[in-house]
Amino acid sequence: MYDFGYFDPEPVVNSGISGTTIWVIVSIVVAIIGGMVLYFVYIKPDVKCENKYLKWFKNFFNFKNMLIEDLLKVLYIVLAIYITFTSFALIPTNFVSFLFTLVIGNIALRLVFESMLVLIMIWKNTDELTKKNSKK
Repeated sequence: MYDFGYFDPEPVVNSGISGTTIWVIVSIVVAIIGGMVLYFVYIKPDVKCENKYLKWFKNFFNFKNMLIEDLLKVLYIVLAIYITFTSFALIPTNFVSFLFTLVIGNIALRLVFESMLVLIMIWKNTDELTKKNSKK
């Protein structure tokens, strides 16, 4: 009658390579070829771009447009608001932990993000000095 699949008369045969494996291999090959074409057509230093979109594209892939500074600033604001609101949840349990989280938590967060932004500013200033010295 019904055996609920325990005694399947036709067992499934493993064919060896699954569709996922083939997709991963094809993705790797396309990524390598696409990366090489992108590099030699747009990113290579001697390639000049007149179109403003292609110029932005080239600067983006050469990491001349740094997005991390803006992302860090937004992330700082989000985390500071989170720490502040979370600290207010501690008022009913312990007022000292509320003050500690509110003050020390925000100060620690600020110090961490300032140290990350200082590294970015050092990179920017070094890059600026390098550009000035190469023009001389």
